[in-house]
Amino acid sequence: MVRKPKQLELRMPTWGGKRKNAGRKRSPDSTSTIPHRSRTPMTRRSPLHVTMRMAPNVYSLRSKRSLRVIEASLRAGAVRFGVLVVQTSIQGNHIHLLVEADDAISLGRAMKGLAIRIARGMNRMMGRAGGQVFAERYHTHLLRTPTEVRNAIHYLRHNHRHHLGERAAFLPTSFVDPYTSEAEALAKVLPSPTLWLLTTGWLRARGPARAP
Repeated sequence: MVRKPKQLELRMPTWGGKRKNAGRKRSPDSTSTIPHRSRTPMTRRSPLHVTMRMAPNVYSLRSKRSLRVIEASLRAGAVRFGVLVVQTSIQGNHIHLLVEADDAISLGRAMKGLAIRIARGMNRMMGRAGGQVFAERYHTHLLRTPTEVRNAIHYLRHNHRHHLGERAAFLPTSFVDPYTSEAEALAKVLPSPTLWLLTTGWLRARGPARAP
């Protein structure tokens, strides 16, 4: 009797799927505090509040030298890839921006280009050939309603008072922070907003403004 050949089980290697300890390892020198999660889906009809935080070894941004670097960077990079940076507030170790963007890809390209310009300018101003300038990737908050936009604008205009604490009480109500786009120097280098929420909508928000 002829034996029937036995079929052999072929084990193929597998790829893909979630594996323990997979992916790029976090650098021990990283200063980032923002987890790498998917960003909030965005639309052309909504502006964004973007925050860019500096590394600990970078000089304070609230100085005339740093301001010149940021002004020059915004002059060259405030309108790129369909993205408009329409307002800003510069604090000691971070920058706030109000931004219009066509989509997430355009926003990423524009923010990367702006970050490179600022990093090169700050390193040159600090007398360094290179080095980390930003502590982490930029953070975004999508502004969907007139109230959210009004709160964000109020926050950018008056953020310096928050950082001054009790000393802010000694500032006159007419004081304009020179490190915001309310000041003439920065206003000159930024484009005018085009979205309804930034031109008209925020003026229709009701109730007192508060931090976003």
